[in-house]
Amino acid sequence: MAEPEEMYQCQTVNCGYFYDPDRGDRKGKIPKGTPFEDLPDDWCCPVCGAGKKMFRPMAGPGSVLEEGQ
Repeated sequence: MAEPEEMYQCQTVNCGYFYDPDRGDRKGKIPKGTPFEDLPDDWCCPVCGAGKKMFRPMAGPGSVLEEGQ
């Protein structure tokens, strides 16, 4: 299990869907507690089908918060 500071949400730039590690992805059979980095490479947004490369972290490395500092 990842540390709490590694469990940040990611949002797709396509449809705005948030991947929340605390919830996982029931449709994609991703269990609760799975960090975004640990999702399979072929995982896609359950709403629009965007791949992992179309998501931006909401905290942590490469996030909007970090870029603003």
